[in-house]
Amino acid sequence: MMTYKEVVHIGKVNLLPLISELYGLEGYEISLIDTQEGGRNVVYNGEKEGADAKIIRIAFLPDRSREELLGELEYIRYLFERGGNVSDVVNSKKGKLLEEITHDDHTFFVCLFEKARGKKLAENNYQYREGVLITEYYYNCGKTLGKLHQLSKDYQPVHRRYDFFDKFNVEYIDQLIPDALSLLKEKLAELLKTLEELDRSSESFGMIHFDYNDGNYMIDFDTGQITVYDFDNSCFGWYLYDLADLWRSGTGWIAGEPDASKRKKFMDDYFKTALEGYQSEAKIEDSMLEKLPLFIQVTLMENIVDEFEYVRNHDEELECDEELSYLIKCIEDNIPYMGFFHDIFSCEEPFEYEMRDI
Repeated sequence: MMTYKEVVHIGKVNLLPLISELYGLEGYEISLIDTQEGGRNVVYNGEKEGADAKIIRIAFLPDRSREELLGELEYIRYLFERGGNVSDVVNSKKGKLLEEITHDDHTFFVCLFEKARGKKLAENNYQYREGVLITEYYYNCGKTLGKLHQLSKDYQPVHRRYDFFDKFNVEYIDQLIPDALSLLKEKLAELLKTLEELDRSSESFGMIHFDYNDGNYMIDFDTGQITVYDFDNSCFGWYLYDLADLWRSGTGWIAGEPDASKRKKFMDDYFKTALEGYQSEAKIEDSMLEKLPLFIQVTLMENIVDEFEYVRNHDEELECDEELSYLIKCIEDNIPYMGFFHDIFSCEEPFEYEMRDI
């Protein structure tokens, strides 16, 4: 299987000239965005004086079909055209959302996006807008997500993305995770059984981002507007999953606090504000909101599966580091809320647990 480094080399020599021609990017200064080396995409930034900046994405792994990639891009275009705060897809000169380039018998899928206005929170040293309370940001995070979910309730795809259970099912997890982690596999099977019994009506279940956090949106620090991007993990799932990711995002603001009761008070207030923003755009039943702890566990499952997939896809030897061991411990021992209010949590080493052997 082709590696990230190989694609970067091929991109520079062979792909970028073709992409520039396909999308009319002559005169743009194109630079590689330094992402995780094991990532599924190679991403470039395109800048040109007097023109809007662009983002080039080259998908090279075989685990996304053309139809699935089109499903993602069509969904983004749908959201953008209806006022969702997302980075729009840019059509190629042929009018296509997705282009294919074959080189040495390997197919690369290429798409282009408008670059979101603003900066990531991390790029602004986690400082919000001067003179504005941080609660505005919490509210806007919820409001932006709520608008996307409300639009999703009427979404009828042409090319359908995969469903949550297409990826997260007992058979797949049993094949992916080593038998040495039998208790983990048993607990994940129980979690999946619980999910199978939940409501999947259009009010609860639809297209979701599936990776909603401050690494995947920009903030316009003049206005506070959030623009969401990176829908590469988007799928049909419960809206509450994205809200659980939103809850998780808040832990970073208070993870250094040694008093668990103060962490709990902060998280209650944070999520209340974010939820007010969300509910200004979308309705969610109290009966679903009560399942937030369940879906926080589901986000842990997603992270665990992602780690094992990374090892498999890159033919590496698995090492249960402190972060992965922490997630596994929370699942195996039924510790709710990521252990954030539990004795397992240490503010000196947040979300880490002693390494374990497999």
